[in-house]
Amino acid sequence: MIDCLHQDNRIHTSKYNILTFLPINLFEQFQRVANAYFLFLLILQLIPEISSLTWFTTIVPLVLVITMTAVKDATDDYFRHKSDNQVNNRQSAVLIEGKLQSEKWMNVKVGDIIKLENNQFVAADLLLLSSSEPHGLCYIETAELDGETNLKVRHALSVTSELGAEISKLAKFDGIVVCEAPNNKLDKFTGILSWKDSKYSLNNEKIILRGCVLRNTSWCFGMVIFAGPDTKLMQNSGKSKFKRTSIDRLMNTLVLWIFGFLVCLGIILAIGNSIWEHQVGENFRTFLFWNEGKKNALFSGFLTFWSYIIILNTVVPISLYVSVEVIRLGHSYFINWDRRMYYSGKATPAEARTTTLNEELGQIEYIFSDKTGTLTQNIMTFKKCSINGSQLTYQVQSPDEGALVTAARNFGFIFKSRTPETITIEELGSLVTYQLLAFLDFNNIRKRMSVIVRNPEGQIKLYSKGADTILFEKLHPSNEDLLSLTSDHLSEFAGEGLRTLAIAYRDLDDKYFKEWYKMLEDANAATDERDERIAGLYEEIERDLLLLGATAVEDKLQEGVIETITSLSLANIKIWVLTGDKQETAINIGYACNILTDDMNEVFVIAGNTIMEVREELRKAKESLFGQSRSFSNGHVVCEKKQQLELNSTVEETITGDYALIINGHSLAHALESDVKNDLLELACLCKTVVCCRVTPLQKAQVVELVKKHKNAVTLAVGDGANDVSMIKSAHIGIGISGQEGLQAVLASDYSFAQFRYLQRLLLVHGRWSYFRMCKFLCYFFYKNFAFTLVHFWFGFFCGFSAQTVYDQWFITLFNIVYTSLPVLAMGLFDQDVSDQSSMDCPQLYEPGQLNLLFNKRKFFICVAHGIYTSLALFFIPYGALYNSAGEDGQHIADYQSFAVTMATSLVIVVSVQIALDTSYWTAINHVFIWGSIATYFSILFAMHSNGVFGIFPNQFPFVGNARHSLTQKSIWLIVLLTTVASVMPVVAVRFLKVELYPTLSDQIRQWQKEQKKARPLRSRRPQTRRSSSRRSGYAFAHQEGYGELITSGKNMRAKNLPPTSGLEKTLYNSASWIENLCKKTTDTVSSFSQDKTVKL
Repeated sequence: MIDCLHQDNRIHTSKYNILTFLPINLFEQFQRVANAYFLFLLILQLIPEISSLTWFTTIVPLVLVITMTAVKDATDDYFRHKSDNQVNNRQSAVLIEGKLQSEKWMNVKVGDIIKLENNQFVAADLLLLSSSEPHGLCYIETAELDGETNLKVRHALSVTSELGAEISKLAKFDGIVVCEAPNNKLDKFTGILSWKDSKYSLNNEKIILRGCVLRNTSWCFGMVIFAGPDTKLMQNSGKSKFKRTSIDRLMNTLVLWIFGFLVCLGIILAIGNSIWEHQVGENFRTFLFWNEGKKNALFSGFLTFWSYIIILNTVVPISLYVSVEVIRLGHSYFINWDRRMYYSGKATPAEARTTTLNEELGQIEYIFSDKTGTLTQNIMTFKKCSINGSQLTYQVQSPDEGALVTAARNFGFIFKSRTPETITIEELGSLVTYQLLAFLDFNNIRKRMSVIVRNPEGQIKLYSKGADTILFEKLHPSNEDLLSLTSDHLSEFAGEGLRTLAIAYRDLDDKYFKEWYKMLEDANAATDERDERIAGLYEEIERDLLLLGATAVEDKLQEGVIETITSLSLANIKIWVLTGDKQETAINIGYACNILTDDMNEVFVIAGNTIMEVREELRKAKESLFGQSRSFSNGHVVCEKKQQLELNSTVEETITGDYALIINGHSLAHALESDVKNDLLELACLCKTVVCCRVTPLQKAQVVELVKKHKNAVTLAVGDGANDVSMIKSAHIGIGISGQEGLQAVLASDYSFAQFRYLQRLLLVHGRWSYFRMCKFLCYFFYKNFAFTLVHFWFGFFCGFSAQTVYDQWFITLFNIVYTSLPVLAMGLFDQDVSDQSSMDCPQLYEPGQLNLLFNKRKFFICVAHGIYTSLALFFIPYGALYNSAGEDGQHIADYQSFAVTMATSLVIVVSVQIALDTSYWTAINHVFIWGSIATYFSILFAMHSNGVFGIFPNQFPFVGNARHSLTQKSIWLIVLLTTVASVMPVVAVRFLKVELYPTLSDQIRQWQKEQKKARPLRSRRPQTRRSSSRRSGYAFAHQEGYGELITSGKNMRAKNLPPTSGLEKTLYNSASWIENLCKKTTDTVSSFSQDKTVKL
């Protein structure tokens, strides 16, 4: 039993249930200021004394928007429930009433005993009791937790391993576990097992965590320690957050501003009404049969204020939000339908799992990426080796340490068997048995591991493998020539992005070894400074080594990773790698995919073990960075926009040169503390690349949150495993890659696809287009609605401030829903400034989104000014032209209804011409929607003003015959033409001058494309890279401290031959030429657009 509350194993990643959906969803929706604003207007419209428009003009679209959003949210949450049910309904063998019974995961409880079989996922956090392996060992894969695919060893207490698989003994197990509270620390566990009047200490080596997979072990039994949300996997998963785009947040601010603007207009008109009522209106009150209360001019002004608030609310119509949701939905389908993001290898298309974040894809400044399975394929390939100076090339595919063992077998050296004391190898057909004398284990400080054996001739030899930078320091001086040659080979291997490993040996004297081994036994038995004494003995014997050679193993990159990273870097996107892997491995992959390069001015490594050490290392790095930047006159400028820094720095310096920052997980834990994190963030953001190694899932999320909190930048996180879920949830945009590590990352993501390379198209094409289209849509929408609405303000000065509308109510209702909705939707869905190929070829086009240039507060005020000017032209040109005028038949045409029809017709034509000017990419749909909307307007206009409709609904359609009477007058059409020209020509002139004098990059690309007669050549595939490298060994494998004791104890021995594996050879394409061509191509393309004009983003 467990000394804690009994928690079941059910997990919940969904946000709602049947009871909570309505209140929670409505609460979330009314956090959007516009929805609350429209609800307020609806309440006002229900008051007869102030309602100047019927209530259905607001309630119908409001209910429509809320319903559409609720249905979308419910659908998204349904799939979360479906995913949860799939996990919760998995089957597990649970010991119930003395029998093994199949039980759903969600019904597993703390204290239950579970049987796991090989390749099964672990259902909950378990205390390992026994296994099929000797001494209660079992092997687990923790890829879902930390991204590592190398197997880790767990071993049961000897007292419980004796339980074996005997159900009767296991059923009688009545131990009591007192342990730590649920937490998110994956590498630590403390607890005590009390059983049979004895107490046994428990640590992380005795625990199997949920999300692990049992490997190479037939079966094991474990007792549930933590279940459901208490498991360490779920503790690291983070919470689902309500994500909103920066445009959404800006819209909330703008709605408040607009409401304030309407209040000001309402106050002006209310004051005008009070003055008019006091000076003029009192002469007519007798004829209106008003009661005493309404005779007060101030009260009349008060009512008029609210009436005008209702009339002018169409500046931000509810249809704006309907259109936004429709456009976002369309953009999501474009992502889903993109066949260039379809991975045929797994028949996996790209998927937009949310419809509310598309335009944010066009504003990304920071990408936080996992390594294993995201940048790499999670496949190890033995590639090359250097033996005594002879360089050999070998091709085989195999995971982890198996790559070396398999390569050795195919060269004729076959591992046959191993016992706690011996290792048997078939060497070129002859069996040779070595006596295992000692095992010098690996750790992160030593960066090497050694074994001491006695061969059949009685010689004692020490063999050591590890990082070449460390091992070369231990070599005998006689190795100088071989060292130089091997170093050249290692540089060549590392230059090809391979993970290298050096191997050396030493002959030991029998007497010396016995004396040394006695000291080692004493050190192992010591209670004080045990680790230090052991480390000292290891250092003593691992010296004067003779170099044997080196190996090179490739952790294969996914296809297109190098091109994608290069292209995103040209788009001014910074890429941070957050991985649970070792520092050397992460650095090696960084070089392989060109996140790190040998051309960088400096790579800062932060590896302090205390907060003081970390602070000092950060300080020195900053001093070095600022100092070196002053000494370089040329180089790539890597600096942050001043407005984006929210740090305490008093001076913002321009940093020249490329820098990278490498930081370990234990150092990061100190750096994330409150008094150091600003130093970390400042240094990190001044570097081109940041690599965080050995980080926990929670630390990944903390790094993302740090950048989100202190930088005004949009972030994106991409990963493929459960260890990436919290990072994916924390970022503005979360990308899940459906790779080798399950679907947890995909299920928690906003967008998903099968290969990292698709990120380039997602951002540079779909993201950029979505941002471009949404910004154009909003600019036009605000313009047309200010032009449409503000004529009521000007009309107020001519109608006694009576809150009379200048248009008939049907036109007001249909303007945004019918007459102008489809053209702006077509522009928001299909418009593009340049083609998708141009967007990929010229990544610099992405920068306007990062700088938020296409829609911001300044752009909003320009749109408002444009709308105000148009409203002035729409009102005063017809007013002046119709003033005291007569028609061709001598009858007057200056009546209210004719004036309203003239203005409405002018408005529809003006906004239609304006959207035609705004459209950059014409399709048949645009033509049909724009010109069809004009035709629809006239059709409805003549229908509503017809005698037949008036006869049926005389109170609803009072403008009988007016359209026919007004639009048959030539003077009316001249007024419409004059109004259209006066409204549009200034815009045409300004845009012409802007394109000629200050063309943007997209302007020049469009002009360049028009001049091109030939098709754009296909992009060449990347050839193989060759470069000299200043870095050293990246370790071929993910070693782990603790294997030495297991091997020498014999606990993990099985006398079985290594099963044969076969390899696949795959040609790699070098990246250097591709990158040079892309950079040159981009530079040449941009420079060829214009020789004399300034390129302005």
